[in-house]
Amino acid sequence: MWTPEETQVVFLALRVALTVVAVALLPGLGVAWVLARWESRWSLLLRGVVMLPLVLPPVVTGYVLLRLFGRRSALGELWFAVTGNHIAYTTAACVLAAAVVGFPLLVESMRLSLAAVDPRLEAVSRTLGRGPWATFRSVTLPLAWPGVVAGAVLAFARALGEFGATIVLAGNIEGETRQIPVAVYTLLNQPGSTAAVTRLTLVSVALSLAALLAAAWFGGRRQRRFAG
Repeated sequence: MWTPEETQVVFLALRVALTVVAVALLPGLGVAWVLARWESRWSLLLRGVVMLPLVLPPVVTGYVLLRLFGRRSALGELWFAVTGNHIAYTTAACVLAAAVVGFPLLVESMRLSLAAVDPRLEAVSRTLGRGPWATFRSVTLPLAWPGVVAGAVLAFARALGEFGATIVLAGNIEGETRQIPVAVYTLLNQPGSTAAVTRLTLVSVALSLAALLAAAWFGGRRQRRFAG
């Protein structure tokens, strides 16, 4: 039977994933545009840094974040001085860990869409008197929009499944940082929890599959748009 604790776990996971998308979308779009339009050895280095969390073990990523934003770190103390709250072992830590791990997926999808936009269309817009920002808003972004949405959906799905970096930076605090993967890990160590594990697993599979199908649909729209 479904329990209030399981409901809390699912809603916390959804809230964290949605917050990740809201926080990372604009920075990701900016980085993607730089990578799509700026060609130099420094852009290659930037892309390597952006993609690094995708290849690092999540536990290593979590440890790096803990060293940077832990309660005794310089950034952690600065954040506490400004906000009066800590980052580590809070819901904010879940958002930070998931955002860092999912950022490469977000940026790469956006970069591919932005790179596929014909620069001649942007040049025509500029000759019509539009500035760089107006051209980006009225020409580049609408053409790349399916890839932008696909990247956001992939980041959302990645946030739902994040475990390694989260468990290191945020811990396992009921009602605060215990999301679906952490809850499943916790229940696996408790006798008689098979039914609860199964329910949470099915919810996780359903949410992740829905997000992946949505990302594939938007990716298909991107390909059809540029093919046409």
